[in-house]
Amino acid sequence: MFQLALIQTNHVIDKLKEVHNHLTFEIVSMNTTGDNILDKALPKIGEKSLFTKELEIALENQSVDFIVHSLKDLPTELPSGLSLGAILEREDPRDALILNKKWSGKTLATLPSGSVIGTSSLRRSAQLARNYPQLKVENIRGNLNTRLKKLDEGNVFDGIILAVAGIVRMKWKDRISEYLEPTSMMYAVGQGALAVECRDNDHFILSLLEPLHHQATVLRIIAERAFLNTLGGGCSAPVAVFSEYKPGSLSMTGAVWSLDGRETLQDAMERSLDGEENEVDGGQEVGSGEPARKSVHHDASTYFGIHPGFFKTGHLQCARHLGMSLAHELMDRGAIKIMSTAKQTINPKP
Repeated sequence: MFQLALIQTNHVIDKLKEVHNHLTFEIVSMNTTGDNILDKALPKIGEKSLFTKELEIALENQSVDFIVHSLKDLPTELPSGLSLGAILEREDPRDALILNKKWSGKTLATLPSGSVIGTSSLRRSAQLARNYPQLKVENIRGNLNTRLKKLDEGNVFDGIILAVAGIVRMKWKDRISEYLEPTSMMYAVGQGALAVECRDNDHFILSLLEPLHHQATVLRIIAERAFLNTLGGGCSAPVAVFSEYKPGSLSMTGAVWSLDGRETLQDAMERSLDGEENEVDGGQEVGSGEPARKSVHHDASTYFGIHPGFFKTGHLQCARHLGMSLAHELMDRGAIKIMSTAKQTINPKP
């Protein structure tokens, strides 16, 4: 298990121990397809669940009881019988620039023309091409330690772009050269949040995870996953978001780019949460054997794999409709054509 994955897993376990201090937990380590294939860009590998398939098999055969994921790595549709029992409070979802030390004090805007920025993300590459055309983008793979080593010890990359959340969890905050605001670098769906996947019929584990479910994060993530799911996007097309939750309202900006960044479609929507119906499910004690959720509306598949917890149905539906409506707005303006062209370029049909 790579260092960041272990840090994230221990973080979840520490949170669980705060609530259930009478329980003990065992960590089972394993690698995934996405971890093992490092010589190809992610969209070219051709697997839908690059970072989850092997883990979910272990969950299905009951070798493990739950899995900790970086939410941005999860597809919007989970295997039947599995769901996200908890989404923890979101870390900073922004991206950050880390520079080779020879460029200390520089930013993306002030780096010399032709400087090479490393990223494996089409979303980041397209936005760099659009907003910083003077820079050159090269693919970089590997865990965070490997990428930082390539930056510091090699002569290929002048900088790399990583998610702030991972940098903070690795305690590398002092290496951040520039925080990239959504105005210049919108982030990936789910970025910055940790999700805990479990079996959908395991009521003990669902009730165990329930206290970690963070309402504001859940609503934002449902909207973001609804947006991506409706577009039919993934790692094969540059799609990004920026969402905000405020008491009484939820807003989101979504965008789609061509691979070269020249074509872009972007829009924003906001929905009021005031006046939504106030149904809230009652809770059960851990280990009661009773289903954690009984409302017919509270189905994880309705919310793109996310268990709704005891949150208000109206708020959950509002988040879902926000993401879907924003996606349809971009689709009406040609988003599918842009995305199809990008996918065909990355993986041309024989």
